[in-house]
Formats: sequence, C-alpha cells, structure tokens
Amino acid sequence: MEIVVSLGQMDVRAGEPETNMARVEAWIAEAARRGSDLVVFPELWDSGYALERASELGSPLEEGRFARIAALAREHRIHVLGSMLELVPSLASERPIARNTAPWFDSEGRMRGAYRKLHLFRLMEEDRYLQPGDEPLLLDLPWGRTGLAICYDLRFPELFRGYALDGAVMTVVPAQWPHPRLEHWRVLLRARAIENQMVIVACNRVGQDGETRFCGHSVVYDAWGKILIEGGEEEALLTVAVNLADVRRVRETIPVFADRRPDAYRSTS
Repeated sequence: MEIVVSLGQMDVRAGEPETNMARVEAWIAEAARRGSDLVVFPELWDSGYALERASELGSPLEEGRFARIAALAREHRIHVLGSMLELVPSLASERPIARNTAPWFDSEGRMRGAYRKLHLFRLMEEDRYLQPGDEPLLLDLPWGRTGLAICYDLRFPELFRGYALDGAVMTVVPAQWPHPRLEHWRVLLRARAIENQMVIVACNRVGQDGETRFCGHSVVYDAWGKILIEGGEEEALLTVAVNLADVRRVRETIPVFADRRPDAYRSTS
C-alpha cells in the first residue's frame, strides 16, 4: 500500500503556543491539499522546551490545542501526529503532572491513541519537569501497524525491535534533536530502519532556543535504509509517497526475524 506523508519541519517558538499553532494549522491545510494521508510535526511543537511553564502551557488530553488539532484533522481529512504538553491531575499535589505526549488523530478527528515519551532527556531537564510514559504504543492503521517514539527514545533500540516483532511496518518519531549530534540522528534513524526492516518517519525541528541550535534533517527511510526524502536546516513542509508493500519484500529477502537467536542473547557480565 502506498501512503503520502508530509513532515512539518518548523522552528518551534518556546512559550509561544499560538504562534506555533498558526504554523501547524496552515501546514495541515497544505499537507491535505497535497494529498497527504499523514502529516507529522516535531516534538513539543506547541510549547517548545518552556517546561518550567508546563502547568500554564499544557492541557488535558481532550482539551485546548489537543481538541483544536482533532478538529483540524477532521476538517482536512488527514491523520496528524506531533508531541505536545499533556497535563494530568495529580493525587499527591495541586500541581498537575506534565507529560510529553504524542496523540494520533485520524482523518475523522478521532484520537486513536496517545504515546507518552518513555525515556526522558536529562540534558534538556525533562526529568525535572515531566513524568515519563509507562508503555509503548502500536496502532492498527489503514496502511498497517505503526509504532510511536519521541526523540531520545531513538537511542533505545529495544523499543523499535519490540514494535517490529509485533508486526509494525512503520514507526513515527517527532523530535527536537540538536546540534552537534546531527550524525547521531542520521545514523540511529537509519539503523532503526535497517535492523527492523521497517519504514522510519522522523520529523525534527529547526531554529534556535537559547544556546541550543536544532539540526532539522527531517527524513523518511524505507525498509532498506534508503532515504526517500530529507530536509535541510530551514523550515519546510516535506512531502513524499511511501510504498509500505516494500516492507514485506525486504523481510522476505533477508529473514532477520526468523533467524533471531533470543535463546543465545544474554548478558555475560
């Protein structure tokens, strides 16, 4: 099956949700005009890393900008994904719990699931302000099973292998991945595609936040690890057709999963 994917590689304005929302709204409409089935935005596209203001900038999962994105997905008949600040009531405190959450809205505006980032990135103080998720998320979508990950999760191959073993043909990764680790971004994404024989769709941000500069290079890799489209370091809405039938052909050509030896994989320390 072929699907058309758009990547909204944007300069996220930290602490300026309405500015970011205006960009996302315009690009959802443009992606739909291009015939895209799915449009992906970066990690924390709504708030950026103004995490100290999470209780002000975030909202419950079915309110605020979450509800606005659901309405846009329904209006434009397109699947939409990107991570946002979710607030959850806390039993222990008046201050709500904040999570880095990627809700998947389908073309009818329904939330098919919400992935909470499992691995919090200490270098951006996520562990100070956010609570991690508890489990992976694998969705049955019209084009096949699709997994979700967010940015730093990319460094944990177990997550992606679990998706592949459970039948995923594609994993989507919204991110805010900075310089000077551009080559890590490229190598890890390509490795996740090759080793799991799946399509990897990754949308990164561009621009500057304080001393941190983000490297863009949003990309789609096919199941051979071939680049189907890649951005540079400027804002861009990238669009590409992806043939997911290739996943099955790659897996039949090199039967990695049938040749696994989980009985022999153990620690020697």
